[in-house]
Amino acid sequence: METQGLSDTQIDVIYRTSINDPEGFWGTAAAELEWQKPYDRVLDDTHPPFYRWFPGGELNICYNALDRHVAAGHGDRTALIYDSPVTDTIKSFTYTELTNAVAHFAGALAHFGVTRGDRIIIYMPMVPEAVIAMLACARIGAIHSVVFGGFAASELAKRIDDTKPKLVVSASCGIDGSKLIPYKNLLDVALELSATPPVHCIILQRPMLEARLVPGRDIEWQNALAASTAVPCTSTLATDPLYILYSSGTTGAPKGVVRDHGGYAVALQWSMSNIYNITPGEVFWAASDIGWAVGHSYTVYGPLLQGCTSILYEGKPVGTPDAGAFWRVISQHAVKVLFTAPTTFRVIRQQDPDATLFNRASLGDFRALFLAGERCDPSTLTWAQELLKVPVIDHWWQTETGWPVAAHCFGISQIRVKPGSVGPAVPGWRIEALDFNHNPVSAGTIGNLVIKLPLPPGSLTTLWNADQRFVDSYMTEFPGYYQTGDAGFIDDDGHTHVMARTDDVINVAAHRLSTGAMEEVVAEHPAVAECAVVGIADELRGQIPIGLIVLKANCAVDGILIEEEIIALVRSRIGAVASFKHVLIVDRLPKTRSGKILRKLLRSIAEGEKTAIPATIDDPAILDEIIHAMHAAGISPMRESGTI
Repeated sequence: METQGLSDTQIDVIYRTSINDPEGFWGTAAAELEWQKPYDRVLDDTHPPFYRWFPGGELNICYNALDRHVAAGHGDRTALIYDSPVTDTIKSFTYTELTNAVAHFAGALAHFGVTRGDRIIIYMPMVPEAVIAMLACARIGAIHSVVFGGFAASELAKRIDDTKPKLVVSASCGIDGSKLIPYKNLLDVALELSATPPVHCIILQRPMLEARLVPGRDIEWQNALAASTAVPCTSTLATDPLYILYSSGTTGAPKGVVRDHGGYAVALQWSMSNIYNITPGEVFWAASDIGWAVGHSYTVYGPLLQGCTSILYEGKPVGTPDAGAFWRVISQHAVKVLFTAPTTFRVIRQQDPDATLFNRASLGDFRALFLAGERCDPSTLTWAQELLKVPVIDHWWQTETGWPVAAHCFGISQIRVKPGSVGPAVPGWRIEALDFNHNPVSAGTIGNLVIKLPLPPGSLTTLWNADQRFVDSYMTEFPGYYQTGDAGFIDDDGHTHVMARTDDVINVAAHRLSTGAMEEVVAEHPAVAECAVVGIADELRGQIPIGLIVLKANCAVDGILIEEEIIALVRSRIGAVASFKHVLIVDRLPKTRSGKILRKLLRSIAEGEKTAIPATIDDPAILDEIIHAMHAAGISPMRESGTI
């Protein structure tokens, strides 16, 4: 699908300017924000790889996201719409109302001694109070760390011990479909496990499950507000930490990504106009939990910096109540752009393959769908394109990068979507594909995707209390580059194709093959709703691939026939060299709560490795079914309590 925008030459000029004159490019972008004190320079590159953007400058991201719009006369504009099908609630906040709520809760934090630089853990469901707490921290210069609601107590305890928070903000419960999750119980256990528990916790009591409060430690949300007065924004350094966010794949010692105030605000403001083509007053929906990077950047900070209306959705793409849930939200709230994970559309397609719940006319002026979070297979992208009749733009970024690295910039460029590609590099990012000897590979050849330093504003500045780990994890294997951990190629048009995580590129009889390329082929089968291909050890060939598939809801075809057809399809497209001989039909695939398929876990299961079950898995019960299916196929995984 093509859309009109600036010419390729104009886009090339913008991109080259961002690479050749980053200080001029980002200095111009920074002028869109209000600064309390001008910065000394745009980029401090004196201590690589610890680059700092806008050193010496002072601003407050909360002021720019809220107070600035009220001061400009836009206080009556809707800032946030809370849509909760699980509680049958829809509530809107104007910019004035949200500013007042944030200022009062910031006063509550200050009342309990929270000051600039203190850490606050936020462990909450998708409710407005969670957004209010995040912005309140930013307002007074405290550093928030949002932990995905419902995380196991042991994992929450690790994050408490890593951040050493002054205070925890939580809720009595969350709601997962029709199931109540007792957050407060999990928090109590985490505090018992923690070596550095905070003195106070502020707890939002939800009527569907009220929690027992510990006298002297726990304060109910409304009581905390009653003791507070509204406070103004603190002036923070552009280089001050804004938040700590732990990557979703973390196991063992947490790896806390640190984001700053200034560079992050500048990058997000720029991206809203230029990548997502959203103007102030329009409705933008990033269907992500605030515990993930997308929720931080594009549910909370990005839309509010741009003066948009953001959707906060407490529900699922299916089951609350059905696979038409997203169409209802888009229609009811006049959403212009949706940003979600490919998994969302795979699940919707699986439940409603004929789109009986879809009515394009009811979507109004909906104009674009953006996908990210994991690789989007071409069949899902094509299905969404044909259904929506608008650009469907797969783009690429990571928790560490904070905003898109590769994308068709919908606000400025001509959109020529290539299924399987995430588009060209976004201005500010220089992507290269290198072999393990650090040499560029030819166009179309899979290599290690890396990004030339310095990274642009908005990307991670370090890891919390772990500068050397930051260097070792991202900056050492390819000197002068950020190591993304992704494998892929750059085609003749300069478009990036992210094929897999680096450890998902397998060697079959000395042939280097992409499991992502095999997934593309498997997903083309008309009966397949979702799939994952992983490589497992093989004595003869080194590694061989196995495929796991989820069938569409209305599939009535014999499973054995489907397996045979898929094996033949891969043999036809990839070749006999792939040695693709195992296809397992399962009801569901194991995923993180953000929707990423846990391919590394699947590989560990298949190879019989004793591996801890990740805390990020959405439903551990899925694993027993997968283990049974592998046993039936002659693959012999092992299983112990709490481990694979």
